[in-house]
Amino acid sequence: MISIGLTGWGDHDDLYPLGTPSKQKLGWYARHFPIVEVDSSFYAVLGRDTYSRWLEMTPPSFTFILKAYQGMTGHARGKVPFEGPGAMFQAYLDSIAPVVESGRLRAVMFQFPPWFDCNPDHVRQLRAVRKWMGRLPLALEFRHQSWFAEGMRERTLDFMREEGWIHIVCDEPQVGLGSVPTVLEPTDERLTIVRLHGRNAAGWTQSGAPNWREIRYLYRYNREELTEWRDKLRVLKSRGAKEICMIFNNNSGGDAASNAREMMKILGMEPAELPPSQLDLFGE
Repeated sequence: MISIGLTGWGDHDDLYPLGTPSKQKLGWYARHFPIVEVDSSFYAVLGRDTYSRWLEMTPPSFTFILKAYQGMTGHARGKVPFEGPGAMFQAYLDSIAPVVESGRLRAVMFQFPPWFDCNPDHVRQLRAVRKWMGRLPLALEFRHQSWFAEGMRERTLDFMREEGWIHIVCDEPQVGLGSVPTVLEPTDERLTIVRLHGRNAAGWTQSGAPNWREIRYLYRYNREELTEWRDKLRVLKSRGAKEICMIFNNNSGGDAASNAREMMKILGMEPAELPPSQLDLFGE
């Protein structure tokens, strides 16, 4: 089983009728894709009511990948409004309880920063995170090559299997230590997540630029590249991946939705019909 979705639902205007209010976009999004990655949970510990509203706006079959709060992955560098990590993790767990209780949580995604390299302290941190999060499905994305360096790759994958981490397989530019290779290995037979960040090598390392996020993910996959991913998905399935979630994160140029729809067609899925464009509304 393969599910395809996007990061967030606010930036994909080609999916919605013209003038669709922001608060209605998730409902429209769910007509096109069965899963979404929630990015806003990275920037703040959201209220339970927010998650409850999202559940009400989407069908029972629709599921969520929730990004872990930035303080839980070290991005905030200790500047968080909580008295210690225990309180922070508990606040996050309390906030996402409606999604967990509904049975519609696909995974909590821990994306660690580029400076989170492979060393004993960080391994201990991963063990602590696993303990704080209990039995919830947790997905792990590294952004430092050392975890998959020669001599460490298999040890990293074995550690993830032992600790119960879902592997996030990445497609991203290969530009040094701050990027990871595409490693086609599942670590939890129940789920593997594939995240496609684009291949904008020139923009990947421009973190000092004012609009670096827009530059970093500015990329449109061509059909050949997507067809290559069809074959890579087959490799993952042959290696034991029973379910795969494929998330397109190349949002900057408005390419994620169209690339995801094209990928669906390549896999033999039938995308939902798009609303008419603005030009169509006025006729030809």
